[in-house]
Amino acid sequence: MRDQSNGQERGSALDKALAVLEAITAQSQPIGLPDLSARLKLPRQTVHRVLTQLEKLGLVVRDPSRDRFSVGPRLSTLALNALRTHNQSAPIHAILQQLVDEIEETCNVGVLDGLQFVYLERIECHWALRVHLQAGSRVPAHCTSGGKVMLAHLDDAVRARLLRNVTLKPCTEHTITQTTELEAELAEIRRRGYAVNNQEFTIGIIGVAVPIADRQGRVLAALAVHGPSPRLDLERAIGFVPRLKEAAGVMADAWTGGPDVADTPLSSRATSVGTAPARVGD
Repeated sequence: MRDQSNGQERGSALDKALAVLEAITAQSQPIGLPDLSARLKLPRQTVHRVLTQLEKLGLVVRDPSRDRFSVGPRLSTLALNALRTHNQSAPIHAILQQLVDEIEETCNVGVLDGLQFVYLERIECHWALRVHLQAGSRVPAHCTSGGKVMLAHLDDAVRARLLRNVTLKPCTEHTITQTTELEAELAEIRRRGYAVNNQEFTIGIIGVAVPIADRQGRVLAALAVHGPSPRLDLERAIGFVPRLKEAAGVMADAWTGGPDVADTPLSSRATSVGTAPARVGD
């Protein structure tokens, strides 16, 4: 009987811990104990006990100056590993492979980790002239199309905190190195719905990326294509945007449990360029 009771207590504690983590990750800024208690309708003492345990595990971090809590390094690593695992990435890989087969250029899916863009999935084209990277590789976010898409759709306060007092290192003569210029570029990306990389990371490499957003408009990741400028000029790259947005919609459904479209040919979907969720483009 005691074992059953302990099991119920552990389950209850796990439920509370998950509820606290979900509440923290749903916020764009650190959140305090009173707000968490009110949102979860749990006693402050209970929430405080859960937060203490989560902090010890590195799943949340506390800002002692304001007594607010945010995502911890261990939770960030867990989230990245969950996105990268092949346990769930098979549909994404299949959609990406279909896209690469169709447009015959290297495509990738990635997310933001600080000021780095991390490739979760990447499929190379068949051409001998291409950039050789792999899933797990990290590139600077401020000078890559996928990274700029993710930066553009961050909460304003979070983005300002990331870019505050940071040096944007030049990778080529085309790299944006001024924060004010980058902010203007990010605003334009939100307006038009895609980002470009015009030889900003590597001379001779052109790229374009679109957001992968859920039905509420929350950006989950970025989908990008890139290739060498002799074969993929900027105009041709931008011409792929409608197809990228189409594929991004299929990926979002596969990730979030939407319509069963992972095996549906992209060409049979009627997604138009302007149908991205409202929050993505505002």
